Amino acid sequence: MRSRALTVVLFLACWLGAAAQTTPIVLNVTTLFDGRGRVLHNTRVVVEGGKITRIDPAAGPVTYDLAGLTVMPGWIDTHVHIDWHFGPNGTTRDAGETPEQAMLSIAGNAWRTLQAGFTTIQTLGSVRDKPLRDAINRGEIAGPRILTSLRQITDNKLTPEELRALVRQVKAEGADEIKIFASTGLGSGGKPTLSQEQLNAACGEARAQGLRAVVHAFGEAVRMSAEAGCTAVEHGLMASDEALQAMAAHGTFFDPQLCLVFQNYIDNAQHYPNLSPESLKVLHDAMPQADELLQRAMNVHGLRIVFGTDAVAGAEGRNAEEFICRVRGGRQSPMAAMVSANSLAAESLGMASEIGIIAPGMQADLIGLQGDPLSDITAVRRVVFVMKAGDIYRNEPGK
Repeated sequence: MRSRALTVVLFLACWLGAAAQTTPIVLNVTTLFDGRGRVLHNTRVVVEGGKITRIDPAAGPVTYDLAGLTVMPGWIDTHVHIDWHFGPNGTTRDAGETPEQAMLSIAGNAWRTLQAGFTTIQTLGSVRDKPLRDAINRGEIAGPRILTSLRQITDNKLTPEELRALVRQVKAEGADEIKIFASTGLGSGGKPTLSQEQLNAACGEARAQGLRAVVHAFGEAVRMSAEAGCTAVEHGLMASDEALQAMAAHGTFFDPQLCLVFQNYIDNAQHYPNLSPESLKVLHDAMPQADELLQRAMNVHGLRIVFGTDAVAGAEGRNAEEFICRVRGGRQSPMAAMVSANSLAAESLGMASEIGIIAPGMQADLIGLQGDPLSDITAVRRVVFVMKAGDIYRNEPGK
């Protein structure tokens, strides 16, 4: 407990030191990905007041020399569960854990995620996300920018009008988006749990309230979510080609997961008391199915595929492993994988004018990698520079 408290103090000290910078920052960059698929060489990025003010090869003097690194916008993970953690007993179910112990672990998850290069995350969702989000926004602790659903809408007995009322309630509680369960889980066959009328009501009310609707959906529920005008579909295994085409036709973002969440459960099975041998087999078998799903999805014209990991306890800070699986197993091009976590992810969050690209007027979220992910995708594991909103949280270019 004492060591964890000390860690949080160090986080705060790092944050305060970074926030103290008030003069313009000039980054010297030899290789720059702009977040939309374009590569620039031998230029400099000027940051003032937490935002990018210009990209100018002649700017100076240089504050940080990032020569030799691959620099790009901070990554965006559109699906995490930042509050999931292993308690003092080493499992996700620890009745003896105090609220203070839990929040320290959650703050540690946020720090690890930021250090790994993820400057914005969407967490889906827990009421504990709110104090974390707000503390980060106030500058009290360091972590990625957080958007949270605060809870998940799962009750399939609610009438359409009751669902609309619940959406309004969740918004009043301070949610950034609405998370809806439209099907059972993978182990239960992914069968629809909400009717088309219920989905229409929930997603329609979210839209009317100015919120996005993010839907857990497998199989037929994928098509139903697209038809309902929901913002994004998560997971999507067992989706037909017609369902994928429906998402493209309705402008629904698609966030499939290929490996991290499945492999993390398998590797940490001893920490998850609810996992049976049967469920572990389902998780293992899901990975080649997910590879095949992404390959089919990439062949659907106009389908916008974004980056989300569904990171849970044991996976926070390892989010970038999903890039490797997308490229190796899913056969996505490395640049498309990067863009899925930059401009496309920002667009899916309704933040395309703020984050996800390196351009004047955008938030100064930049990361630097040792190596070139276009030729070696494992470079995503070697993040050595992290800037969020103009503040430096990692600077180890020689590491």
